Amino acid sequence: MNQPLRRLATVVIVMFIALMGATTWVQFFSAKDLNADPRNARTLYREFGNARGPIVVGGKAIAESVKVDDPFNYQRKYADGELYSALTGFYSIVNGSTELEYAENANLTGKSDQLFFSRVRDLLTGRQPEGAAVETTINAEAQKAAFDGLEGQAGAVVAIEPSTGRILALVSTPGYDPNKLASHSSKKASAAYSKLLDTDGNPLRSNATRETYPPGSTFKLVTAAAALESGEYQASTELPAPVRLDLPQTTASIGNFGGGGCGADPITLADALRVSCNTAFAQLGMDVGVDALREQADRFGFDDDDLTIPMGTATSRFPATANAPQTAQAAIGQFDVQATPLQMAMVSAAIANGGRLMTPYVVDRVRAADLSVVSETKPTLKSTAVSPGTASTLRDMMIGVVQSGSGTAAQISGVQVAGKTGTAQNAEGAAPHAWFTGFAPADNPKVAVAVIVEHGGNAGSEATGGRVAAPIARAVMEAVLGS
Repeated sequence: MNQPLRRLATVVIVMFIALMGATTWVQFFSAKDLNADPRNARTLYREFGNARGPIVVGGKAIAESVKVDDPFNYQRKYADGELYSALTGFYSIVNGSTELEYAENANLTGKSDQLFFSRVRDLLTGRQPEGAAVETTINAEAQKAAFDGLEGQAGAVVAIEPSTGRILALVSTPGYDPNKLASHSSKKASAAYSKLLDTDGNPLRSNATRETYPPGSTFKLVTAAAALESGEYQASTELPAPVRLDLPQTTASIGNFGGGGCGADPITLADALRVSCNTAFAQLGMDVGVDALREQADRFGFDDDDLTIPMGTATSRFPATANAPQTAQAAIGQFDVQATPLQMAMVSAAIANGGRLMTPYVVDRVRAADLSVVSETKPTLKSTAVSPGTASTLRDMMIGVVQSGSGTAAQISGVQVAGKTGTAQNAEGAAPHAWFTGFAPADNPKVAVAVIVEHGGNAGSEATGGRVAAPIARAVMEAVLGS
């Protein structure tokens, strides 16, 4: 063979090897990414061509796939869409998916490795493939009580079973109707999505899990916990409680709600929590120290970047650094302290559970189309937030808040309720957020709850956590205890 032919043969062999390599790369290594690419029309037709599994609350499908006469075969339908929008999210051929529709996609489509034998069975029997059912932990009565309680006001409610971490209610308002986003008309689905993006309050974002707020006086539970855990404070320990507290290193000062005193000076730690005394807790925060506050906040779940329920959540934050006046502000839930409603429900749930913080979750179990249980969530301990003794003391102090303090609107006849109110300053010139977090029954907790009403809701600048948020929390707790 002469030299030109050898060169040509070499080029042909190299090109053949390159072609085989590229084909292997596409068919094997890139297959998963190409199948998952939302621009892949074949993937869309394949996913919508099979029945997606339902999302279930209390035995009722709140999201399911129904047969339609178009090339996609099935369309997603949502029952009580606005009520459950923060839970289900949406599934759209144009806009993708969110919340449970996204987090549980592998199970809902039947592609999860856990469903391998179900897929083999369908292949052998010729049965139409179906996705698995995702059964949630949500209590339908509590969910509706939370939604009705917010009455169209912007805010959120989260309720948790303290002993397990099961999420019993997850509501964000304003909500939205996922059915409009599930339309098979690209034009209609895109228009609905754009409209929601332009709507005040961003309904597509879950205020319950994906938005953080200054927690205000509800954070005093964390400050009180840090003080009690130090061993240097008891519920009866007296604290200075001036009408105004002059802050060191600055000309600024901190006052109490309404500009008055706290009823006594000095005041016991228990009474300071009961009447939500800002000056006492600001000084307490400086005395305990920013490091102790940060450590305590972290044990309650703050600064956890990896928390999923299984939907992703925003990270609640306690400031990494703070000087003395900033620490005073942080101790009463201001400065750079930020928390999701889920996080504040976790604080109450940990106290209710003797100091043990259980990992929150919203998926109870997954069932294959033949109703066999594919997976079931087992309660797991996330952290020991406080000692049992500290939890007991905090519980008693929180009972005082509801019995004769700032949270009397959370009282339930015949049931002892523990709680803490919060009224949190936020944007300059804006009305404060109204907060409440607590649990019931105090002696045998079945539900812990956190409520936020943004900018005081209908009450505006006249709002307090006790007046606006506590009645909503009471309704949710009653729903759980009565179900």
